[in-house]
Amino acid sequence: MTSGAAIMTVDREHDELRRRARRVASRKLGFTIHATIYLLVNVLLVAVDLRTGSGRWPIFPLLGWGIGLAAHGLAVLGPFERLRHRLVEREVERLQRQR
Repeated sequence: MTSGAAIMTVDREHDELRRRARRVASRKLGFTIHATIYLLVNVLLVAVDLRTGSGRWPIFPLLGWGIGLAAHGLAVLGPFERLRHRLVEREVERLQRQR
């Protein structure tokens, strides 16, 4: 392999790593934004409930949305992220074999 080809290979690998890192960072940022909005909206709902004294209704959006937030967190930060990575790697290998 010539030095020019080696540099191109290193550049391609570096670009691939940056692309993957950007994708992971975007998913983590998406989860952080989701969690922040969850917190802000639910604090507002609880404040409205305390002000109006209408009961314990905020528990329903807290729990319902909380389940969705937990699933999002597991997908981004937990075991599902590792599972997704393994599935993508297997799919890449399968597609390369077909070429």
